[in-house]
Amino acid sequence: MRKAITLLLLIPFLLFYALPAEAAEKEERHWQDESIYFIMVDRFQNGNPANDGKDADPTDLKSYTGGDLKGVTDRLDYIQKMGFTAIWLTPVVDNVDGGYHGYWPKDFSKVDEHFGTMEDMKKLVKEAHKRNMKVILDYVANHTGPNHPWLNDPAKKDWFHPQQDITNWDDQTELENNWLFGLPDLNHENPDVRKFLIDNAKYWIKETGVDGFRLDAIKHIPKDFLKEFVSSIKKEYPNFFFIGEVLSEDPKYVSEYKDTGIDAFLNYPYYKEITDAFSKPGVSPDRLYNEWERDQQLYQDPYMLGTFIDNHDQVRFTRVALENKQYPPKRLRMALTYLLTSPGIPIMYYGTEIALDGGPDPDNRRIMDFKTDKDFQDYISKLGELRQQLPSLRRGTFEMLYDQDGMSVFKRTYEKETTVIAINNTTETKKVTLSSGQLAANKELRGLLSDDLVREENGSYALVLKRETANVYALAERTGLNWGFIGAIAGVYVLFTIFLILARRRRKKN
Repeated sequence: MRKAITLLLLIPFLLFYALPAEAAEKEERHWQDESIYFIMVDRFQNGNPANDGKDADPTDLKSYTGGDLKGVTDRLDYIQKMGFTAIWLTPVVDNVDGGYHGYWPKDFSKVDEHFGTMEDMKKLVKEAHKRNMKVILDYVANHTGPNHPWLNDPAKKDWFHPQQDITNWDDQTELENNWLFGLPDLNHENPDVRKFLIDNAKYWIKETGVDGFRLDAIKHIPKDFLKEFVSSIKKEYPNFFFIGEVLSEDPKYVSEYKDTGIDAFLNYPYYKEITDAFSKPGVSPDRLYNEWERDQQLYQDPYMLGTFIDNHDQVRFTRVALENKQYPPKRLRMALTYLLTSPGIPIMYYGTEIALDGGPDPDNRRIMDFKTDKDFQDYISKLGELRQQLPSLRRGTFEMLYDQDGMSVFKRTYEKETTVIAINNTTETKKVTLSSGQLAANKELRGLLSDDLVREENGSYALVLKRETANVYALAERTGLNWGFIGAIAGVYVLFTIFLILARRRRKKN
């Protein structure tokens, strides 16, 4: 009985506030439609303690701590519930001692025993695909781990550049030929090295069925090799996805790698600006928006840039907020709203959903704790849900409608669908008036992230947001007073009341 009453009360809400019909239409998915959850395998979840090894120590962030591939597989539903449609894993190849992070390869064709087996990797991909989720593997093509056995193999004496560390980080020749933080630098001019890396990459694709590679440290790899590497793989796997890491805050420098054939790049300039804009209140996101306008000039498809607010190489966003004497979950709500509603492929680092703290490496790689603030996690899930339901949040144009002292409003339009994103990154309630010329006449804005309904009155829309809050609105046809609809609802209530009276009389008789 209670369920029936609840359903009855929900009917008007569902009919008045449902998303516009256009939002439900399904289209073929492209990579710009994905949302990526980034996992450091060793720090996520220990699914099989039997493979920890004697050197695992959960109290030492410079060693293996127990996370593995089974742990990731066990948490796929958890990740999907937050609205993420793809996962990116740090390298899973066998590493030299101490290579818990995966970036010190030893055996390029074997899964590190601390993470499980090749069968575990295959199962993870299979389970992800069952959920219509994609899997990206980190691939290291620039170097090997320290003291790699190849260094003492006479047959591979020409596989490495001479040992010399990078000293001038503005010298491209040094970046490509010298050793990165003491790691043996592979000689990509050697045809045998090139063939090995290309064949090895194809091996991982064939064996596991992964959907893409995140290419590590590519500013240290010659562009001609990157071009050969990508084209060789795409000949056999034309839909395979590549996202490259060019660790630079210079957007022009990052864009110089676009001719290599790599599909997407991590947007480090965006990362810097989004951190500056939302790690404290009262800051305008204008430089962040200007970054988007610049990206449109630099890239043929700027929607394919990977956007993020923190990762395993940077101090966590939570730490920056704390240093600014701010409450991290509030700051994260602002930043994640922008991340998941602005153009690009959003990437969220594991632990952000619990506002995990972390300073410089390895402190930014703490072990995941799944005890979380449910309200905060629900907020992320709602953002992820809206991004998947509304094509305009993934493919739409991006226009700033209002910007003053941290209060900003953006509009995204795709085909017939328009959404409005309002972010009050200030310490006061703010009211913003938008003209019907900026949106459309005689319509209404339906709040989707939090309940709100704003109708056009006298040629304008008045948005009111409390301090440090955000909302996503769908522009829709004005509902007004539909007397036929109201009469039908009233009829339902009358019939239901009669049903309750008759049911009560029957109970009294019995």
